[in-house]
Amino acid sequence: MAVSVSRKLLRSFSGSLYALGRCDSSTITCRSFRTYHYLCDHLRGDNVFSSGSSCLSKVGSHILANRWLSTSILTPESGEGAFPSHLLSTKPVVTAERSIGLYQDLVIPVTNFHNEDKGFMVLAGDVFDVPIRKDIIHRVVRWQLAKRQQGTHSTKTISEVSGTGRKPWRQKGTGRARHGTLRGPQFRGGAAMHGPKPRSHAFKLNKKVRRLGLKIALTARAAEGKLLVFDDLEVPTHKTKNLVNYVKQMENTKKLLLVDGGPIGEKLKLATQNLHYANVLPSIGLNVYSILLHDTLVMSREAVNKIVERMHTPINR
Repeated sequence: MAVSVSRKLLRSFSGSLYALGRCDSSTITCRSFRTYHYLCDHLRGDNVFSSGSSCLSKVGSHILANRWLSTSILTPESGEGAFPSHLLSTKPVVTAERSIGLYQDLVIPVTNFHNEDKGFMVLAGDVFDVPIRKDIIHRVVRWQLAKRQQGTHSTKTISEVSGTGRKPWRQKGTGRARHGTLRGPQFRGGAAMHGPKPRSHAFKLNKKVRRLGLKIALTARAAEGKLLVFDDLEVPTHKTKNLVNYVKQMENTKKLLLVDGGPIGEKLKLATQNLHYANVLPSIGLNVYSILLHDTLVMSREAVNKIVERMHTPINR
């Protein structure tokens, strides 16, 4: 009778082992281990040592060897005290980086110069999460620099140079080279041949490419974590030292670009005019070259809304 009961217990114990193979919970491991001790005590009490009990002891030793292979997560805050807390790492688990260019809306916290929590704001994915293309950025920057070039360079032609028009010496008989004027390019103070004249260096670039360049620049700053959204850009005073303290609170900020939705406030303008690393722009003047020139971009809520509205406006042909 004792042997039959032990076999029934062995079958139930084998079923628990089968469940252990399908589940990774540490609770099942602990229960199986307790069942093993119970069976051993029961078999010793009945003096039954058959081949089943030897097999059972082998299985129990296998559990003892592998009972630490549980996938349950241990933290320093675990109340059971089964594992020393000083041996557990308190560092946060590193998550996979977000893929850029999937046109997904971004949720970004909103703050202000005093680092106060002002809620969250959703950034449009088709403006702040587009694929990065360096060739588009290169074309837009070249277009901007060429368009802003003054082109006031000028040289004088032979008709514009001051000087006499008479022939310096007779045509033949002097042994010298023949000349008809002293205002030629080979003489000192003479004309410049094929020299530059005032002109525009601007060239045409499609509006779609220009708009895409601005989206890429905004996406790059957002992906780097260098895009900050403020509730507003109001400062309590025009003192420069207050703005210097605000910039010092920002991590890894060397050059700061502040973008407001409407006209720039007089206090903010006075506070930044003596700082070579801080510049202010209205949203209508935001451009690719200015974004790349500054490592941190701070925009107000109004500026973000106006930029998104501008990017969504159909292009007039």
